Amino acid sequence: VYLLYLLGAQLYSYRVGLIASGLMAVTLNHVYISRTGLQESYVIFFLLLASYFFLRSLRRDSYFIWTGIALGLGLLAKFTLFILVPIFLTYLLLFRREHFRRVKFWMGASLPLLIFSPVVIYNFKLFQAVGHFDFQFSHLFGQNPEVWREQPGKEIGTLLERARVFIPRLISTHSWLFLTGAGSSVLAFLASLVQRFRETLRTHAFLLITVFYIAVFTLFVIGPSFRFLAVLTPFFALAVAVLADYFRGLTFIKVRPLYWLLGIFLAFEIGYSYNNQIAYYPAGPQPWFASKIRFENFNWGYNALDRYLEKEFSGKMPAFTFDPSYRFLEDIRERTLADAASRGFKPSPFLIIYGGNFDDGALLWVMLRRHVYHVWPTVSLDDYLRLQKKLGQDYFSRIGFRDRYFIFINNFFPPPEAVAEAEGVEPEIIKNQRGDEAFRVYKVSK
Repeated sequence: VYLLYLLGAQLYSYRVGLIASGLMAVTLNHVYISRTGLQESYVIFFLLLASYFFLRSLRRDSYFIWTGIALGLGLLAKFTLFILVPIFLTYLLLFRREHFRRVKFWMGASLPLLIFSPVVIYNFKLFQAVGHFDFQFSHLFGQNPEVWREQPGKEIGTLLERARVFIPRLISTHSWLFLTGAGSSVLAFLASLVQRFRETLRTHAFLLITVFYIAVFTLFVIGPSFRFLAVLTPFFALAVAVLADYFRGLTFIKVRPLYWLLGIFLAFEIGYSYNNQIAYYPAGPQPWFASKIRFENFNWGYNALDRYLEKEFSGKMPAFTFDPSYRFLEDIRERTLADAASRGFKPSPFLIIYGGNFDDGALLWVMLRRHVYHVWPTVSLDDYLRLQKKLGQDYFSRIGFRDRYFIFINNFFPPPEAVAEAEGVEPEIIKNQRGDEAFRVYKVSK
C-alpha cells in the first residue's frame, strides 16, 4: 500500500498516490490476495518496489542498481516478475533511450542475473542428475518428465477459453463500483487523447505499458485466474485515483462534494470487502453486494475439522508410518517421532482416509500438512480402495493399522465398500460456523 503511494507520487502527485493507496488498501481483490497464502502478495510488492526504483532511476541513474536488486529478489519470489523486463525496456526505448549508454544501467541490468543465478545453477545440476529441470522450468521448456505427471496451475485452457473468462473473472474479483471507476478512467483517457495526444500519451505511458503487458501476459501465458488478476489491481486503483484528481482540477466542479463522493466510494469498498472476505457468509445478491471470490475463503467447516483432528490426536503419535519417497521427508519423520517420544506421546495405530471434493488449499492444510510434518499416515479414499483391491481387504490390518478415521465431506457419497467398513459406527458430525453439517467422521477399530 505504501509503495503504491510512492509510485503514484512519482508518476503524478502525492494526492494521486494517497487516493490510489487508500483505495487499494480496502478494495476486494487486494484484501483477498493479502489474506490468502499465495505468492502474488510478494509479486505485487516487488513489482511496485522495482517500478518505484525504476522511475527514480530516470532522474538519478544510481537507482538502476536498486531496480536490479528489487527485480532479482522478485524473480526469486516468483518467475512471473520477469514481466517487468519488457515493461522497463519498452518505456526506455520509447522515451529515454539515452540510459542505454550509461554504465549504471548495465550494472543494474546484470544484478537480476546474478541474484537469480542460484536457480539457474540448481536447474543445470538437476538436469545433469536426472535429465530434466524443476517443475517450472520443465513446463517452460516443454519437458514432460514422469515426476511432473500432475501439473497443478498449468491447466489454463485454450486461448478462446481464457479470453471468454477474462472479463467475468475481473468482475468476480472487484466490486462493480471499482470497475466502473477504472472503466471511466479509460474513457477519460481516450477523450484526452483526442484533445492532447502527445501530452496525454507521455503522461500516462508507464501506467499504460504496465497494464498492457500484465494483461497480455495474464491472458496469453499464465491464464486469468483470480490470483493473477490481483496483480492488475494496484494499477486499476492508480487509474481511478488519476481520474478523481482530474475531476478535482476542473474549475467548474466544487471540491467538497467530490471529497464526499470519494468518501462514499471508499466506504462502499470497505463494506464490499468485509462482506466478501471477512464475513463468514456474505449477504446480498451478486454482483451488487456479493462476489464469486467469496468462495475462496467461504466457511465450509475446514477449521472445525482442523480443531477436531487437533483434539483427537493430542498426546498421540503414530505407531506406524508410511515410508517417505524423499530423504528430506525421512529426516522430518525421524525428528518428529523422536520429539513425540520424548514428550511421552502414546503410540496409536491409526490411519486417516479422506474422501470428497476437498478444496486443494484446505486439503494441503488440514490433511497433507499433518501427513508431512506430523507423519500421520493419511491416504485418499481412492488410494485406500485401490490398495485393498490389489493387496487384499485385510492389507492395512496386516501391517498394523487397527484404527481408521474415515473423513467424508457431507455431500459426498462414498462407494458401498467404504461405507461397509464403518457399518454400525455412529459418525461424528463436524459443523461449519452456520451450524450446517460439513463433515462426517467414522472412527473404526479392527
